[in-house]
Amino acid sequence: MGRDDKKPPELYYEILHVARDASPQRVRAAYRSLARQWHPDKHPPESRADAEARFKAITEAYEALLDQQENRAVFAAAARDDGGGGGGGGRASRPPAENVAATAVARSEKKPGGALPCAPPAARAKQVYSACGGRRAFAEFSSYVVRKAPPLERRVDCTLEELCTGCRKEVTYTRDVVNKNGLITKKEVTQTIRIKPGMRKGSMVTVEGAGDERPGCLAGDAVFVVSERRHGRFKRLGDDLVLRARVPLVSALTGWHLSFRLLCGGRFRCAFRDEVIFPGYVKVVKGGGMPVAGGEYKGARGDLVVKFEVVFPDSLTDEQRKGLADILRDCA
Repeated sequence: MGRDDKKPPELYYEILHVARDASPQRVRAAYRSLARQWHPDKHPPESRADAEARFKAITEAYEALLDQQENRAVFAAAARDDGGGGGGGGRASRPPAENVAATAVARSEKKPGGALPCAPPAARAKQVYSACGGRRAFAEFSSYVVRKAPPLERRVDCTLEELCTGCRKEVTYTRDVVNKNGLITKKEVTQTIRIKPGMRKGSMVTVEGAGDERPGCLAGDAVFVVSERRHGRFKRLGDDLVLRARVPLVSALTGWHLSFRLLCGGRFRCAFRDEVIFPGYVKVVKGGGMPVAGGEYKGARGDLVVKFEVVFPDSLTDEQRKGLADILRDCA
């Protein structure tokens, strides 16, 4: 459906940039913000006519949405009057929309001794919209639906530690702003961005209205895209962390103790006394990885995967070879 085909209530929501289920407080806040932006006194002569039309459309939409609660009550009363006569103990069927409209019109326009004017259903629907307190048709304002400037993207570099624990980052960037003369100038601003624990590379944090401004448009959003710095020890795979550990051959055969600091600040310790660490050996530590951002279970984490690389000596003496052969001969 094109914009021009939309019914007035749909345009009202679009003009105020609110959802259809927005609360009265949200509608009021949106109206105040737009009214401040598009008040004609705040615009230069060359753009004042456009500002006046938009200001008028914003006010019209706000007042119409305030009437909706009363409109719903009148329609509901009309529906009860038309649908309350069902027989046989069953549930009364819902009356057709035009019957509801006709009843509502009758409530507002019918006089004693007078007859309800005949009109097609579409005309009666317009009558009941007017009778219930709605504003006039919005055709003259449909071309003034407030547009929004394109979003402005900026990158936010984060360490793996910051993505693990979560943090707040201050990002300084340059945005376009419209001055009092209607001209676009550059302005350096700083936004504080909240990085949630477990966020991944490519995650986006949107700050509404913090992007570029354009004459005749709402300010665009600022979109901050998370970028992950390379870590010196860990590699991230989804919500898992991978660590590669190099083990000397003698320790792999006789026992080894592994200890390293985790991203969250704690320390991981593991002793290998009765295990032989062979090339390709992998140890999985459940819940030792990254937090699961937006996961179904609170506190869920990925795994820590430790991959072992056994380091063999570059050379052996004849005596060392003979000694190893004597020791390992019976281990096959």
